[in-house]
Amino acid sequence: MEHRHLGRSGLKISELIYGNWLTHASQVEDERARACVRAALDAGISTFDTADTYANTAAEVVLGEALKGERRESLEIFTKVYFPTGPQGHNDTGLSRKHIRESIDASLTRLQTDYVDLYQAHRYDYATPLEETMQAFADVVHSGKALYIGVSEWNADQIRAGHQLARELGIQLVSNQPQYSMLWRVIEERVVPTSRELGVSQVVWSPVAQGILTGKYAPGTPAPEGSRARDEKGGADMIKRFLDDPVLEAVQGLAPIAEELGLSMAQLAVAWVLSNDNVAGAIIGASRPEQITENVKAAGITLDGDVTARIDEVLGDIPETDPAKTVSPAQRLA
Repeated sequence: MEHRHLGRSGLKISELIYGNWLTHASQVEDERARACVRAALDAGISTFDTADTYANTAAEVVLGEALKGERRESLEIFTKVYFPTGPQGHNDTGLSRKHIRESIDASLTRLQTDYVDLYQAHRYDYATPLEETMQAFADVVHSGKALYIGVSEWNADQIRAGHQLARELGIQLVSNQPQYSMLWRVIEERVVPTSRELGVSQVVWSPVAQGILTGKYAPGTPAPEGSRARDEKGGADMIKRFLDDPVLEAVQGLAPIAEELGLSMAQLAVAWVLSNDNVAGAIIGASRPEQITENVKAAGITLDGDVTARIDEVLGDIPETDPAKTVSPAQRLA
């Protein structure tokens, strides 16, 4: 497992990150979740990403239990704040000073740790002044409860404004966590160039497009039993935008490229994401330990320009590139 610097900081993270969205305390039982974490550790993954909203706080509990007993100094633990938690009262969401202060303490308790390495704004909060949000994050860092600050699905202008305030407050905003894959490239036009300029890394989620890029979804056929497209707890909603036959047909065209390289299609997809020099790490999830063992084989693989050009040719105009789709307006707080 190789490690990369997170933004313009001294912190190194594993280039493959274990994430427990849609799995821990949701799709898989706790015992299997712990087995997946064990497989990640055995594979050399040192970085773990979660959020307080995953399974309404239960995912943090499961991850904390799974990592208990590991040497804390050898791990990088990330979590997030923004979406509703608990009883979802009027102050149980967003990036107000009140919600951030209460959320970090609750997350640390659930994760059974004194600090997180990275505390992330899970979305941009249009209802709270950015100055209030960044001051609250600065207080979290200065109190030792987080080492660095990150954001998720912020657009280029929001990242720039947050980065400037962070510098003024004496803290480091080092990362953005966007969706990014061969099929979803909306960050490439504006977010990535801005982030490179500012020294902010991407920590990307869904590098295999919720499983579409594994090739297991065939055009004109029902989704396989047990797949994310059959998951009524949330997975099906996320994946449905990729289930059109033209998308699935294009993805099937990637199989010969993967075969020539001796890779699975999932490994090819993860390696493609990691070939972007602004990406510090790619988050992979798993419902079975063997998925971790298989996907980590993408670590350290370099795709040359000819390969990436062939991928672009196969996919044609299928990938989404519109920078306006960095985040859905439906996710904004009014």
